[in-house]
Amino acid sequence: QDWAGLNRYRAANAALGAPKPGERRVVFFGNSITEGWAPLFAAQFPGKPYIGRGISGQTTPQMLIRFRQDAVALQPAIVVILAGTNDIAGNTGPSTQAMIADNLMGMVEIAQANGIRVVLSSVLPVSDYPWKPGLEPGPKIVALNAWMREYAASHHAVYLDYHSAMVNEKLGLNADLAADGVHPTEKGYRVMAPLAEAAIAAALRR
Repeated sequence: QDWAGLNRYRAANAALGAPKPGERRVVFFGNSITEGWAPLFAAQFPGKPYIGRGISGQTTPQMLIRFRQDAVALQPAIVVILAGTNDIAGNTGPSTQAMIADNLMGMVEIAQANGIRVVLSSVLPVSDYPWKPGLEPGPKIVALNAWMREYAASHHAVYLDYHSAMVNEKLGLNADLAADGVHPTEKGYRVMAPLAEAAIAAALRR
């Protein structure tokens, strides 16, 4: 079993090759939210060398295992990491904030050791997971994002705050932004796109 999804992008990564001279490649690295966004990149980020490397359902330990081949090996200038919601949902078993933080720190350290600038994205608001109801994830996401903001500020990373721009009074997402309360609609991704562009620009200025 390919637990970490190591074969998912193997052929695509090999076909991609090295960045062209002057190309500032950006890898968006994540779960289903990134996977669902990648087909819209051409329309929302026209002409930009942005690459999606999301795998549906993945948690941060799975993502950490594949980080070298699906992010570092592509030689990006920047990696935009969006991860953690599936850990809170318990997709690969119970997970504490400390466990999620350890895996996120591992990805940041690997990226920076390879000269890649890091954008750490907030976890998107969720008031309830349709596939695992009753976990009350909203406050847990707020706490994880608060840690992430502080960590980014002290470790030369850019914090990308989707949460503040999308959250409703129930610490979730309105239906127009995410029909199932978790995965963004096209309108939801349109809210996210300029925030991502601003964070990428800030990382490039560093």
